[in-house]
Amino acid sequence: MGLTRQYLRYRPAALFGLVASARGSVAWVALRGERGRCVAVPACEHVFVWDLRKGEKVLILKGLKQEVSCLRTSPDGLHLAVGYEDGSIRIFSLLSGEANITFNGHKAAVTALQYDHLGGRLVSGSKDTDVIVWDVINESGLYRLSGHKDAVTQVLFLKEKNLMVTSGKDTLVKWWDLDTQHCFKTLVGHRTEVWGMALVSEEKRLITGSADSELRVWDITYIQEVKDPDEPESKKSKGSSPGAEENTEEDEPLELDEQPEERLVKCSKVGSIMREGRDRVVTLATDRTGKILACHGTSAVLEVFCVLSEEEVQKKLEKKMKKAKKKAKQKSEEEPEGSVELSLQEEIQRVTNIKASSKIKSFDLILSPKGEVKIALLLQNNVVEAYNLNLSAPVPQAVRASKITIGGHRSDVRTLAFSSDNIAVLSAAAESVKIWNRSTLQCIRTMDCEYALCSLFVPGDRQVIVGTKTGKLQLYDLATGSLLETLDAHDGAVWSMALSPDQRGFVTGGADKCVKFWEFDLVKDESSVQKRLSMKHVRVLQLDEDVLCVRYSPNQKLLAVSLLDCTVKIFYVDTLKFFLSLYGHKLPVLCMDISYDGTLIATGSADRNVKIWGLDFGDCHRSLFAHDDSVMYLQFVAKSHLFFTAGKDSKIKQWDADKFEHIQTLEGHHQEVWCLALSPNGDYVVSASHDKSLRLWERTREPLVLEEEREMQREAEYEESVAKEEQPVVAGETRGETGLAGKKTIETIKAAERIMEAIELYREETAKLQEHKAICKAAGKEVPCPVNPILRAYGNITPSAYVLEVFKKIKSSELEESLLVLPFSYVPDLLRLFNEYIHLGSEVELLCRALLFLLKVHFGQITSNQMLVTVIENLKKTTISRVSEARDVLGFNMAGLQHLKREIEAKDEVTFFADATDRFEEKKRKRKKKEKMVLAML
Repeated sequence: MGLTRQYLRYRPAALFGLVASARGSVAWVALRGERGRCVAVPACEHVFVWDLRKGEKVLILKGLKQEVSCLRTSPDGLHLAVGYEDGSIRIFSLLSGEANITFNGHKAAVTALQYDHLGGRLVSGSKDTDVIVWDVINESGLYRLSGHKDAVTQVLFLKEKNLMVTSGKDTLVKWWDLDTQHCFKTLVGHRTEVWGMALVSEEKRLITGSADSELRVWDITYIQEVKDPDEPESKKSKGSSPGAEENTEEDEPLELDEQPEERLVKCSKVGSIMREGRDRVVTLATDRTGKILACHGTSAVLEVFCVLSEEEVQKKLEKKMKKAKKKAKQKSEEEPEGSVELSLQEEIQRVTNIKASSKIKSFDLILSPKGEVKIALLLQNNVVEAYNLNLSAPVPQAVRASKITIGGHRSDVRTLAFSSDNIAVLSAAAESVKIWNRSTLQCIRTMDCEYALCSLFVPGDRQVIVGTKTGKLQLYDLATGSLLETLDAHDGAVWSMALSPDQRGFVTGGADKCVKFWEFDLVKDESSVQKRLSMKHVRVLQLDEDVLCVRYSPNQKLLAVSLLDCTVKIFYVDTLKFFLSLYGHKLPVLCMDISYDGTLIATGSADRNVKIWGLDFGDCHRSLFAHDDSVMYLQFVAKSHLFFTAGKDSKIKQWDADKFEHIQTLEGHHQEVWCLALSPNGDYVVSASHDKSLRLWERTREPLVLEEEREMQREAEYEESVAKEEQPVVAGETRGETGLAGKKTIETIKAAERIMEAIELYREETAKLQEHKAICKAAGKEVPCPVNPILRAYGNITPSAYVLEVFKKIKSSELEESLLVLPFSYVPDLLRLFNEYIHLGSEVELLCRALLFLLKVHFGQITSNQMLVTVIENLKKTTISRVSEARDVLGFNMAGLQHLKREIEAKDEVTFFADATDRFEEKKRKRKKKEKMVLAML
């Protein structure tokens, strides 16, 4: 057999058993224009969109390799921004389900995402302490803001002002002026990490959540609006006592970036709202209107508050004034009007507490026009819940509208098994056993159980047996989904179970230092006439240590038993006499398997090694360093000496036990892999992990060549090392508060190489053309010039047009970084080409952006080069004229559209380009208010 046919590649086929990952955040999305029905949740590297009404998965937004860490819906509801663990951001279209835009700028996981109110800009915060503002329309990074000393936890845009506020684990809240791109104010009134923030009361109040049970409330005053010229510049007393200083820090924010006068915004602490939870704030957020505020800690309780609007505050104040006047009259005293004020608790009222079925990891809420709040909760135990809260009720109570659970287990799956026909898959966890159809990936049976550790299908595939942590064996019937029998098998946990090759019984090993042999038996049930399957205890083998794993040899002559003393003992099955002891592992053997011909036994240990032994003499053939953490599971492929191992390092690896070679690594899981199962025919592998996902891998017909595999691994390692290298620095720029948004990646290097190749081709073709003209002139006749095959492939375009084509194909988000790594020797040619392109009026916007960046980066070298003076002068004239032309066209088009809008509105008497439904609802509410007032007066 040839080298190329020796191994066949396994590829990922499906991810199932997962409702939602607990690491990311949940977000309401509008599909087909309907809000409050579908939620987007992270699912390892993908994003699932669930229809809560039907309980179905309606859309999968496929990721690459990295786990999803953050989600944010765009204001128009058509796009979803997804942040990943490696710092990349992808923007998906909810209509097509495809990722249109990718941003690479962060070096660590994205922790916060926020759109501005128009959806044109996106801001991201990360564990790398940086905040980056992205231009969604131009698909490029605007700038990077550095200032936090620890991970950024929340980022918020202010609608009316071009300002942004960020919070971090460094206990600071920073205010940024996006016009000048610098931090102009820092609030330091927090003793611990600031985990969440929210803007309420039309952005005149900021609420921050920290590691205590206090939600601090700050009043925001915009200086330009209220500044009085006669008012002194600073009210703060400079020579205050140390005690007073301490009080200021707690009650009113200090400013680190202290200016001669307060600029743009004045922040003052007005008080605190006490939460019922004593733990830290995990998520603090409002709905889009800012009326409903909710927060939760590390518990299962979501606390909901209602923020009163200015009108409601005024009404409440008037009522309070009337009461005060009434009391004053009764006491015949004069009450001064100014002394009546609303407390913070009256302005921000507690509505209710929502108790979820498990710990809350994230939530999202929307307020419907009818005044009903819809809340989506992402829970720790692989569940998504939705609650409805009617605010107009006298005592608002949250009602659970839906709960998505059927798609997965509540806890980690600890055991897997395949049926003999390769169709059904058994998975068992701490609370339930589920049977899945392998082809459709649908859960066809769910049965309650105790904490499961091992399992198997009874021959015939009509019953399953599960071994539990409490030492019980539970027998289930699949047709009815009922528990047939429970036996107390061991005094400790049943760690392992193996079916005998003759299929008449099985063996179990437990923490009570016993190996017990069982036979299947038919017993007459009292309730029915028919006999049913049962288990009969036959023999017991007493050992000195806890049994961790048991396996039969295929001929049923030998039994391998792994013990807690790091050895594997082999016994004869018929007499239970000792045969061999396999010792050499430094830590206990957690898993093992015997090959189909009974010649080899492979053992996987907590010492991260896999050892391959001969079963004839117990000699160790080879010890392999298999994983970076404990080897949790090992199984041979049927009819071969190939085997799979699963480790706590989240990887699954395939090995050759004859050549002692690593064949391939199956990467996909993001946390520890607990167990795996191979189908009897060897075509499928199912694995279960701590990330709550089950993954199916299938064997393809694609041959796998080891040399090619090693080469691909080396390339992947090189690409990783490139991303970790030092970022290129712009000459003359120091690392301050702002910087370039992008980062050097393998894609930006490849883009720069493509530009260099295109310029090289342009140089060669230009020189060749001049040489050809000279030859034609000397010969006195025209000879056709041979065309470069690359230019012919592009439709016989000119070399300069080819350079422009290459430029247009560079992603907008990677343009600056690609130009930054471009050597200066290519820049003069680029500038001359830019002059030519802009003069022709093609791609003016793109070329101007690239030109200005190149001038900024290579300013010194360009200005000192005499040959480029005329080029720069020409560029100055052409760019100014072409840009003004483009602006004129845009202005004309805008004016035309405005004119058409006015004409259509006048003609149809409808509001165009506006949300008519919202206006209609508002009018309706106002009308109802008027009616109530009239009734009250009557």
